[in-house]
Amino acid sequence: MPRTLTVSGSVVVAAPPAAVYAQVSRPALMGRWSPENLGATVRGGDGETRVGTVFDGHNRRGPARWTTRCTVTAADPGERFAFRVHAIGVRTPRLRGPIATWEYRFEAVPEGTRVTETWTDDRRSWPDLVANTFDRIATRGHTFAAFQRRNIATTLRNLKRAVEEPPAAR
Repeated sequence: MPRTLTVSGSVVVAAPPAAVYAQVSRPALMGRWSPENLGATVRGGDGETRVGTVFDGHNRRGPARWTTRCTVTAADPGERFAFRVHAIGVRTPRLRGPIATWEYRFEAVPEGTRVTETWTDDRRSWPDLVANTFDRIATRGHTFAAFQRRNIATTLRNLKRAVEEPPAAR
């Protein structure tokens, strides 16, 4: 069965695009929304991200923990933020190769901002059978596309709540 290589989800957040972008473009904050990511260590500090910024994402799924090395590929304030995952390891991302690309688009709408999160499977050289078998083991029975579809919905729901929540309630 051929793999689904890209999945997306969207949510409308009651805030301007620049405000939502300012949160999403800080990888260290991603752990506040993601069901799997615990945050990130950004090389050079947690300041403004630019194309070329490198960060290590810290992740957990059940008892498993791992670290990914990522590079920002798009940083257009209020419009688009994207990064490529290109290495993975337990504590240090030593295994290099194309893994995935994550993209966030921000579109002004009357209610605020439509945020669209997209995951793309960059493991194009993997045969479908091998990738599907690996995915079902790593996700306890799902393809990565189905697994990421659920993660994206959770992340966007949590992002909306965090951005719309009054500062005193945080």
